[in-house]
Amino acid sequence: MSISLGPIAEGARIVIIGGGPGGTGCALALHRLAQARGRRLDIILLEGKQFAGERHYNQCVGVLSPPLPSLLTEELALPFPYHISRGEIQGYILHTEHETLQLDENHEPSVAVRRIQFDAYMLDAVRKRGITVIPARAVDVEFHADRVIVYTESMPLSCDVVVGAFGLDEGSTTMWSRLTGYRPPHFLDSVVTKYHPGETEINRFGSYIHAFLLADPRIEFGAITPKGNHLTINIAGQRVDVPTMAAFLQNPVVTAALPNINQAGLLDYTDLRFYKGRFPRSLARRFYGDRYVLVGDAAGLVRAFKGKGITSAVLSGIRAARTIVQYGISNAAFHEHYRTANRDIISDLPYGQLMRHVTIILSRMHLLDPVLRAARQQPLLQSALFDAVSAHEAYRQILLRTLRPSAVRSIMREMIHV
Repeated sequence: MSISLGPIAEGARIVIIGGGPGGTGCALALHRLAQARGRRLDIILLEGKQFAGERHYNQCVGVLSPPLPSLLTEELALPFPYHISRGEIQGYILHTEHETLQLDENHEPSVAVRRIQFDAYMLDAVRKRGITVIPARAVDVEFHADRVIVYTESMPLSCDVVVGAFGLDEGSTTMWSRLTGYRPPHFLDSVVTKYHPGETEINRFGSYIHAFLLADPRIEFGAITPKGNHLTINIAGQRVDVPTMAAFLQNPVVTAALPNINQAGLLDYTDLRFYKGRFPRSLARRFYGDRYVLVGDAAGLVRAFKGKGITSAVLSGIRAARTIVQYGISNAAFHEHYRTANRDIISDLPYGQLMRHVTIILSRMHLLDPVLRAARQQPLLQSALFDAVSAHEAYRQILLRTLRPSAVRSIMREMIHV
């Protein structure tokens, strides 16, 4: 049975597990919303990684896309960190097995950053607001009718509500499943590496992200992203690993896009270090309850197929903070207000999942080539492809544009000539 709790009380303590974009976004929003109401909250953020000095690596590619700048400035009163930019993204070059299509950015450009530097920037902003940051991990949690006890590597913490911003960390998701009936989102594996081809070749590569939708059944998509002095290369799929990445890097379509390849058509593998991660592709089960709420990847509150993970994490963190301050910390408050606030993400998940499956089928059957050829002649289809790879538009709207008669006729004409 859900407890009955109104807006969070003066002096209440909130513990946030995780110092990534979702956790820091929530902490900053809590602090600002409480100040606006003349109230005091005791906010504690737990983060075991050390972002300063780049001692840890984050598997996220690190592209900051709109509306993140406005979220930071308007919702968190935090300047957008242009000083850590590794370059603006001017568009995308989409590759299939035999076709290439350039898609130019016509909105506010995205900004490539080192993700670890962005995390350090956000965590530093949290500290500057006077919010307590404890460099430790949560190892267990107890839920009681009147409080939550969070056991950490350094000390136990008693609080009124806990916010889970731990991503898809296996230890944390297992702990939460045991305690609450939570079930983490379904996810894709990802492998990330970075490659330094040299200053001349980096300049020649340009400021476009190269996205690959190839026929390899192990890889759902891959990308090469320019980031200052290096290229970040990532792949995603159900069970990708380092050998899968090696096969991707040796694919002729990929090697044709990579600069500074040797005469054998291979990269210098002594330059490469591989990192493995995960990202969600579905909504989590029971991602909120009495005295707890999860944000970002942990809740599955992201697009089902591609992009905007950082933006979605910050946004869901802000929405969780607003629910806590304005409506309370009960299961009923989170269900009525937090879940409703995220209906834009939740309602679009089925369309993203549908588009993911259609893209997989078309790529395996080599039928994305005629789609790209049709897009060259059909601005509506080209716009839909851009929004799909850039994550600027909801998948529902993308599918509706793709299924318009003029777009379908263009695709069918090209398929007839396959």
